[in-house]
Amino acid sequence: MSSVTRLLPQVQTDRLDAICRATSIIPVLVIERLDHAVPLAQALVDGGLDVLEITLRTDCAVEAIQRIREALPEVTLGAGTVLSVEQYRICEELGVDFVVTPGTTPALFEHGIASEVPLLPGVATVSEVVTGWERGYRRFKFFPAEANGGAKALKSFGGPLPEALFCPTGGVTVDNAADYLALPNVMCVGGSWMAPKALVDQEDWAEITRLTREATQRYPR
Repeated sequence: MSSVTRLLPQVQTDRLDAICRATSIIPVLVIERLDHAVPLAQALVDGGLDVLEITLRTDCAVEAIQRIREALPEVTLGAGTVLSVEQYRICEELGVDFVVTPGTTPALFEHGIASEVPLLPGVATVSEVVTGWERGYRRFKFFPAEANGGAKALKSFGGPLPEALFCPTGGVTVDNAADYLALPNVMCVGGSWMAPKALVDQEDWAEITRLTREATQRYPR
């Protein structure tokens, strides 16, 4: 590691720990209609999940985050699918509590070090974890989890990197979440099964709340 490379402050790791240890499941949401943003978030909160990740995959995602932030200030709100430093800066201005990337460039790692908003960097391999490790990162998103070997692969990460902890996302379901949550190097999981697209399109917020409550009862923090 270069002597000029900055290291992630411990406070950033502590903030991520506080967020990820507060829940066993982080809903990963793709909001396609702006008018769905607040009722969807409220349905999840009513079901017992108040740490939410809104992905920047749609044109209305930024405004959706704004609306949820204003309507539900008590929610711990993250921005996901952040692909550039420019997007990271936009998320900072939105007042999100954390930022999540699907994969992580050196520029994103470096910006996360300086930012007041902690970064949960996306990784898929041990080499990518080590790249973040060199910069002081100890908490990561494992993505796409199932496509990259699932819980068995993540368990193997614990041998050489026992201090690295993960939030696996991508292919995590109500049935296989237990395999991940049983691992000592898993803080929580990210998933979308409690808010499937069909129910969101139908605006069936009551059923989303029911599925969320079912998930929190099955996987309590």
